[in-house]
Amino acid sequence: METLIEWAHALRSSKKCILVEGRKDKRALEQLGIEKIIMFSNAPHHSLETIEEKEVVILTDLDRHGKKLYKIAKQNLQARGIKIDRKFREFLLRETTITHIESINKRI
Repeated sequence: METLIEWAHALRSSKKCILVEGRKDKRALEQLGIEKIIMFSNAPHHSLETIEEKEVVILTDLDRHGKKLYKIAKQNLQARGIKIDRKFREFLLRETTITHIESINKRI
């Protein structure tokens, strides 16, 4: 992945479950054609317990609150044997200035 467009295509093609913080994040990803999105910021522990996937992508915001939620989700899911695909989040951290997932569709 070299561009945000390639990133969106790869995420859409992965068919993996995507965890986001809220409705605006979910809506932004849906506008890019991405499915299987779970919101979990209001009740992170409860929402995470319902996940039965073998591998997920966590796309919380890249701000302080989002990083805290990422850590909670990652620890919870890994403790249950669920693998975390970090490449999509790491791309945003390294290759963009995006801090909020809800703004992704505006940057493409």
